[in-house]
Amino acid sequence: MTDCCPRCAHESVRTLHSSPVPGVWDVLQCGRCLYTWRTSEPARRTRRDAYPEVFRLSSDDMANAAEVPTVPPLRSSGPGQKTGLTDG
Repeated sequence: MTDCCPRCAHESVRTLHSSPVPGVWDVLQCGRCLYTWRTSEPARRTRRDAYPEVFRLSSDDMANAAEVPTVPPLRSSGPGQKTGLTDG
């Protein structure tokens, strides 16, 4: 397993899921920035030293990040509006 997050270098990384075939790949997630990756991806996505500098985050970046807006609630469907759901 990796020793830190490729994006923010945080050391709290957890395994979200493992491949059905043991040892083939794991899906990991950073506990601070929530970056998620599969261990079978290339080094530029899985290792801090190979992760593109332009996309790296520092502690200051995290502390000063703008708030991400929430997703608005779904609009209710009225007469004549299609919901995309079928009566199946």
